[in-house]
Amino acid sequence: MTPILITGGASGIGLAIAAACQRDGFAVTLFDMNEAALERARAGLPDPARALAVAGSVTDEAALERAFDETEARFGPLAGLVNSAGIGVDARALDTTADEFRRVLEVNLIGTFAASKAAAARMLPRGQGAIVNIASVSGIMGNVGRAAYGATKGGVITLTKVMAVELGEAGLRVNAVAPGPVETPMVRDMHTAEMRAGWIATVPQRRYGTPEEIAQAALFLLDARRSSYVNGQVLAVDGGFTIGGVMEGVAPKGAALASAS
Repeated sequence: MTPILITGGASGIGLAIAAACQRDGFAVTLFDMNEAALERARAGLPDPARALAVAGSVTDEAALERAFDETEARFGPLAGLVNSAGIGVDARALDTTADEFRRVLEVNLIGTFAASKAAAARMLPRGQGAIVNIASVSGIMGNVGRAAYGATKGGVITLTKVMAVELGEAGLRVNAVAPGPVETPMVRDMHTAEMRAGWIATVPQRRYGTPEEIAQAALFLLDARRSSYVNGQVLAVDGGFTIGGVMEGVAPKGAALASAS
């Protein structure tokens, strides 16, 4: 069986990616901090027998190595990694403490780096493999309240490009998916009604995405049959948010719509 390890795999986007990978024939390892949630997640997958649940944090390099060891012992050589573990802080820059910023940085960016480095070391000798980083449109656009989160996701995007350049010649591909607003547990905790209205007003498709829609993009980038010549790219799955300009019926906060003359 060909395994994919997914950090943050116990819920939300990570779990949806795990289910999509299994339906496409991959075995999966779910790596997450919450042991009880991990086991529930594994049991709910299409084929629990082809899934491994390993508890740990991406801030713990020894735990990551253990997860990769267990994955390869159970399923064979690693085929890919999805970095989906992440946390967020909804606070403007001047209201964000340095400790909060460091905490988000440690998980979102340094955790992605540590997991990617460990995975690449295992895939390099075989000259094949894929890493997919879950970034965010907040790493592309300047979204209010995303000083820490957006900065770390911008870092993930740059890390994706650097590692794609460094590892491409050896046969590894590194890409990123940048979701827009998606109905996940973290988003439900962070997004107020006012925030939701703001997002929907600036997303041309006028809705939030689903974890399953992000999962299909990640699966495309993992599968060399579909994306063997795709490397170092950032695929925005955002309903058009990052390309939206002036849209009918939408005005900046506090401004009136100008009538055409």
